Amino acid sequence: MKYEIEFLPVGNGEKSGDAIIVRYEDNGEFKIMVVDGGTKESGEKIVKHINEHYGVNYVDYVVNTHPDQDHASGLSIVMDKMEIGELWIHRPWTHTSEIIHHFHDQRMTEESLSRRLKEKFSSAYALEEIAREKYIPIYEPYQGNQIGQFYVLSPNEEWYLHELIPQFNKTPQQKSILSEALESIASRGRTILESLDIETLNADGETSADNESSVILFNMEGIMLTGDAGVKALENAHDYYPKLSQDLKFIQIPHHGSRRNVAPDILTKILGNKGQSQNKTAFISASKEAKKHPRQSVVNAFIRRGCKVISTEGNTIRHKNGMPSRDGWITAKPLEFKSEFEEEG
Repeated sequence: MKYEIEFLPVGNGEKSGDAIIVRYEDNGEFKIMVVDGGTKESGEKIVKHINEHYGVNYVDYVVNTHPDQDHASGLSIVMDKMEIGELWIHRPWTHTSEIIHHFHDQRMTEESLSRRLKEKFSSAYALEEIAREKYIPIYEPYQGNQIGQFYVLSPNEEWYLHELIPQFNKTPQQKSILSEALESIASRGRTILESLDIETLNADGETSADNESSVILFNMEGIMLTGDAGVKALENAHDYYPKLSQDLKFIQIPHHGSRRNVAPDILTKILGNKGQSQNKTAFISASKEAKKHPRQSVVNAFIRRGCKVISTEGNTIRHKNGMPSRDGWITAKPLEFKSEFEEEG
């Protein structure tokens, strides 16, 4: 199948985000899917990119992996300025009767919960409002759903509604500000030594429910997009489709290369064993100025399992199969494995 996957740059400072365009051939026609839109500035870039390089003003599928502003805001620009076939977005405010008892607040009503969720998911709810105004069909991306030629591997509906939504805005272990600060000080400026055999990546990486709720997409060409998914979401994806390590060819490194979103065991499950030549490609969306994105221990972990790792760092990067080259575009330089590096807090 002919396809191209493009990561546009998001953010200018420490903050990173995702703005991804996938174009693929389907029965002789090309389909376009936009997965997250970064900031509003990124949304403008997506519109311009599709107009200039694809020569159309139509997107078949718009997918918001989770409601963080650095993923959802730019999609409002895409939806406002382009013709859209389908919007795929989680809408917990429409499930209040099912999830209200999971909040353990006797004073809460379905109406007040719906209002609270719309406020919490304001960037995502804005997409629903645009879709309604433009009569764009809206669907929810839960495990097993199909979006064009892509399948949703995570989250499943019950886990999302009953466990993740009530835990939004909470840290994984409810750590105090003091304990978080002490951890940061203790890890700041450490020199880390690794090799192809020695790995220092934490075995029990933990992230927020917000990130775990990210939509994970996969198609039979071996393309896997992960948003800000964490270890639990990746485990769910693998449990649903255990052949990932066998079929995977391209993967988005979750959460801009954060070390809290991956762990050695799950990486081995989805990528394959360390030291094997896997011939896989991994892309990272990371701001050029971000000191913590990506983490070198994460880059090393993917390289260790046979991945060629490439980061945006202020540039648009493109992975293609069967598609023509572009005038003026050059081959991106992969990140290097480092056996010694400084670990920031």
